Amino acid sequence: MQRALYSVTRGRFGLRTATADRWGMMRLRTVGRRTGEERKAILGYFEDGPDLVTMAMNGWGDPEPAWWLNLQAHPDVTVDLADGPRAVHAHAADKDERPRLWARWAVLDKDLDAFAARRSRETAVVILSPRPE
Repeated sequence: MQRALYSVTRGRFGLRTATADRWGMMRLRTVGRRTGEERKAILGYFEDGPDLVTMAMNGWGDPEPAWWLNLQAHPDVTVDLADGPRAVHAHAADKDERPRLWARWAVLDKDLDAFAARRSRETAVVILSPRPE
């Protein structure tokens, strides 16, 4: 639905800025790992200093989302935010970063742990760091 809203309004609606008590919505533009073609996904995120943080979830289904597989193959991408595009480099949070970032997301989504328990694998916490232009 978010992608349709973004598309129909030509980007005027469908994205929102993250705040201290609400996650934002961004459009991630990846490169397909097999096709090399641009792929787009609308994702929730929060800000952690200069970084954007999201979860590699597929509607809490078990398979990894295609956008996460694409990011692992091609981590330098662009995100579209409510205030414009940003060049970023993606990586999974390491074992030291993950607990803090997971806890921050859990503040924004009270059902996070229950949803994550539906998956047979750990959900990757994805950090999108600003990339020099």
